[in-house]
Parts: sequence; structure tokens; C-alpha cells
Amino acid sequence: MLTITFLAIVLATCVLAVASVKRVPEGQVFSVRRVGRTPALLSAGTHVVLPLLDRITHKIDLGGQVLRFDGGTVYWQVLEPAAADPVIEEAPELIRTNVVAALRNAATAHAADRRAVGTQLKHAVNGSLRARGMLVTRVELDAA
Repeated sequence: MLTITFLAIVLATCVLAVASVKRVPEGQVFSVRRVGRTPALLSAGTHVVLPLLDRITHKIDLGGQVLRFDGGTVYWQVLEPAAADPVIEEAPELIRTNVVAALRNAATAHAADRRAVGTQLKHAVNGSLRARGMLVTRVELDAA
């Protein structure tokens, strides 16, 4: 009986030790929340967390991301993970909403020049996204 208890304790200790090591790939940041505390950000590399208290809530990709919308494509990326973390789950819908709203305003001004409209959209959307740690790098509009 003592041997089974000892093996169970050793096994539980090994499982907790393995669960406490987190490897963050290059080009990503992991957001870690601990009960009752603001999140911490883990940069690329190997980190030790407390498996029963800490939880990975977001895996933020720092590379470029692509978002298709009705009428074109938006290329965007996260520049400041700490600012983007609270809204990272809503980022695609936030970008899509801002682009569609800006597209309505820009379409009347430069109806013939898609590149000019794309640049105008990029600047309009970046005005609201910069405070959230994100940046639209390019907007491509589909041919009409």
C-alpha cells in the first residue's frame, strides 16, 4: 500500500513538473493569467509557470496575419502585445468593422483608384488600432 501511494505521489509530481514548463515559439507571445492578477506576457523561450494557478489565455502571433472581408483583404500584425492582449480575440471583427466603415467613406472620394482607396483605408483604420497595439500593413481591394 505504501508503494502505491509513493508511486502516485511521484507520478503527480512528475506531471506537475512537466506541466509547469512552457515553451513559447519564436514570433509569439503567450498571455498568462493568475487568479486575481493582471496578465503577464511570456516572450519567446522556455518559461516556468505554476500549473495550478497560471493559465495561458492567449497565444499572440507577432507575424503578419490576413483577414478577408467582403471586398478585399487586410494584412495586419500585433506590435504591442500588452496593449493588444485585452482585445486580441475581437481583433478580426474590430478590423473588419473599421475597414468596412472606412470603405464606405473612401469609396465616394476615389471610386476609380483602388490603390488610393486601400492606402486611405489603411490610414483610417490604423488611427483607431494603434492605441490597441495593432497595425494594418496593407489593404487590397477586390476588382469591382
